Amino acid sequence: MTRPPHRYLPPMRDGVSASCVALPVVGAKPWPTLLDFLAQRLPYVNRDDWHTRMSQGAVLDEQGQPLRADAPYPPQPSDAQHRRVYYYRTLAHETRIPFEAQVLFQDEHLVVADKPHFLPVTPSGRYLQETLLLRLQRQLGIETLSPLHRIDRETAGLVLFSVRPQDRGAYMALFRNKAITKHYEAIAPWRAGLTLPHTHRSRMERGTPFFRQHEVPGEPNSETCIELMERLAERGEQARELARYRLTPITGKTHQLRVHMNALGLPIEGDLFYPDVVHGPDTSQEDFDHPLQLLAKTVAFTDPVSGQSRRFESQRHLNA
Repeated sequence: MTRPPHRYLPPMRDGVSASCVALPVVGAKPWPTLLDFLAQRLPYVNRDDWHTRMSQGAVLDEQGQPLRADAPYPPQPSDAQHRRVYYYRTLAHETRIPFEAQVLFQDEHLVVADKPHFLPVTPSGRYLQETLLLRLQRQLGIETLSPLHRIDRETAGLVLFSVRPQDRGAYMALFRNKAITKHYEAIAPWRAGLTLPHTHRSRMERGTPFFRQHEVPGEPNSETCIELMERLAERGEQARELARYRLTPITGKTHQLRVHMNALGLPIEGDLFYPDVVHGPDTSQEDFDHPLQLLAKTVAFTDPVSGQSRRFESQRHLNA
């Protein structure tokens, strides 16, 4: 649906920006009330929850005024194609992630955060307040903070944010043009006979279940350089030989490092998706004592706004 330019943007509430839905132009109104429209057009929120949100003043018109649950679907003005309704996303129950991020760098253009395992970067699914973005927006008081890239919820380490909307495109171009160097660390099995360093290339596509990726025949669309950092002492009752690896992604496909390591017979320790699914991403049964042993360790680039050479290193360490 095409949306006209914004004329009004409601303020954030508890670190949450307002979402927007356009009211389509209709001849005969198919929705007697706005509640009917919202329940049909946005069914991932059930009708009772929409009623509650409207009763709490969490659904607004274009002037920022609360809309009542019994408000009729409005007639359309002759000089406009759409009107908008703004609403705030909420979650009735959200599990607290008992780990904190650290801000490693902040200036007027850029924020670099050191994310813990288990904390999502942005809101999705069953996570809203318990996300790196919303925590940083509240902590730093920067409503315009925006992530420049993402790492998996299960992965720890560096995440970059732009502060000003007008700078975001320049920073995003670093990733698009491969003008940024990222190194990860991972702990995975040691395998004799594997020649390292090794550059792994493959074609990756969404697999089954939907949250997994897999390799398929065809022209490669993913590439990772894998290096051995050190072999680790055997531990545990069922002693296995492990090693610490440096992973350098050349491309940035979803789960790329996890899929490539698994393809080499080196599944990363603590991985719940590869080689086999232990449980899916929607489970509430978190095992905080056994995180995925994958860390976004370093990032380096020339700052496109200031022109300065930047290099940042995570202060976190994997449990070797």
